[in-house]
Amino acid sequence: KHSWSSIIQSSHTSPSLSVSTGLPGDTGMRASVQGGAGGSGAVRGFQEIPHTGSNGWINLLRFWREGTFNQLHKHMEKTFNMLGPIYRQYLGSQSSVNILLPGDIGELFRSEGLHPRRMTLQPWATHRETRKHSKGVFLKNGAEWRADRLLLNREVMLSSAVQRFLPLLDEVARDFCHLLHRKIQMDGHGENEHRSLTLDPSPDLFRFALEGESSCYVLYGERIGLFSSNPSWESERFIWAVERMLATTPPLLYLPPRLLRRLHVPLWTQHATAWDHIFSHGVQFHTLTSYLSFPGVLGQLIERGELPLNLIRANLTELMAGGVDTTAVPLQFALFELARNPGVQEKVRKQVKDSWLQAAGNPQKALQGAPLLKGTMKETLRLYPVGITVQRYPIRDIVLQNYRIPAGTLVQACLYPLGRSQDVFQNPECFDPSRWGSGAGFRSLAFGFGARQCVGRRIAESEIQLLLLHILRNFHLEVSSKEDINTKYTLILQPESPPTITFTTLLSSNQTLCPQ
Repeated sequence: KHSWSSIIQSSHTSPSLSVSTGLPGDTGMRASVQGGAGGSGAVRGFQEIPHTGSNGWINLLRFWREGTFNQLHKHMEKTFNMLGPIYRQYLGSQSSVNILLPGDIGELFRSEGLHPRRMTLQPWATHRETRKHSKGVFLKNGAEWRADRLLLNREVMLSSAVQRFLPLLDEVARDFCHLLHRKIQMDGHGENEHRSLTLDPSPDLFRFALEGESSCYVLYGERIGLFSSNPSWESERFIWAVERMLATTPPLLYLPPRLLRRLHVPLWTQHATAWDHIFSHGVQFHTLTSYLSFPGVLGQLIERGELPLNLIRANLTELMAGGVDTTAVPLQFALFELARNPGVQEKVRKQVKDSWLQAAGNPQKALQGAPLLKGTMKETLRLYPVGITVQRYPIRDIVLQNYRIPAGTLVQACLYPLGRSQDVFQNPECFDPSRWGSGAGFRSLAFGFGARQCVGRRIAESEIQLLLLHILRNFHLEVSSKEDINTKYTLILQPESPPTITFTTLLSSNQTLCPQ
């Protein structure tokens, strides 16, 4: 692996360093390696940027044949190791410039403009167009995007909004722990106050994410009973539909969806059917009766009357579809890392218990007093970013690694190799929540950056941290093996097999859990 430590972080004045690409047939092509935009010597042309092959369709065929889509994050890491910190990628009809150094990423974001653009997920857009659904902010651009986004920010991003939905998420997190206690008391083994149960928590984590955020408490102001003894089959089908939609998106990004639709290609049919079910699930929450009395985002938006109902539906459906897996999966990884790092687990638990005692049950104060919880979340997303890239189209020509990048070029910041780079992070293989005590400096980008960062960011951050808080107060976590977990990419990064974790109660249930 190339070492770039002397030119890392936000420097834009370091001397250029050249390394051989190491590719078969290399005849001396060299890649400029530096941590920022500038460098000595003349700026090189776009066509001189190292690439993986200029025929996008041949590359796409190879991806299909070799199963690279499911390991795209590993492919990116391998390619950076071969070509250096910048390369061009051609896949089907798409082309991009891929980068990973914080200085380059900062330069990219400084050129995003007033209306930042990221890569359009064309399969999603085609589904909306063919079904005549309105598009939410995820699929919009320009002034229309900005107008809608500013209205949504007020309900889901501002501190006043966070204060409103934190108690709702706290209630669902406590219910999750009650459910886990019941399972341990019923099926576990050991002494009454220290009983243990080994299980795969992922099904319950998906229910937690759906109950807390997506179709429910925060967005629609009501519970749907997924922690009851008979959870809704319709909600279970919704979770399945989201997973099917995510799995079918990546290969469709590089093919013309309208042609696939006309040809009735099974891949497109599966994708569209999954989206149809997601929309039908959301429709049941979109009647107007009683909404004005609900505390949810839907009621707030309707009461203000500043966004048409069709756009409210479109945006909340996008939030609903995007909020389940992207919350539940990081929680799987976080619990696994805490379980295989017992020293870290105890350090975070101590801070959590002290903070909870000082906060007297106030969830906002408890989170503020336990910064290691946020560090645990950021460290989890460093190693296992939900989305493996953040994309922008610069509105002006920029220079990255001493190469000129024309305005309008798709540039991707690749988060998986960034998070595991020894030149960006000290001991990147170590799970260390305390490393996030100071500013991130374009190193923590799992929720994006700037005006176009994830619109559900505050909900997801609160949901993840609150559940970890209550789990650490109530349970000790263990895993039978400390081997790295295998991952796969299906538009989001997730475990190939969900980790199995042993939960041991720390105190009797009546001592541990606060009353509801």
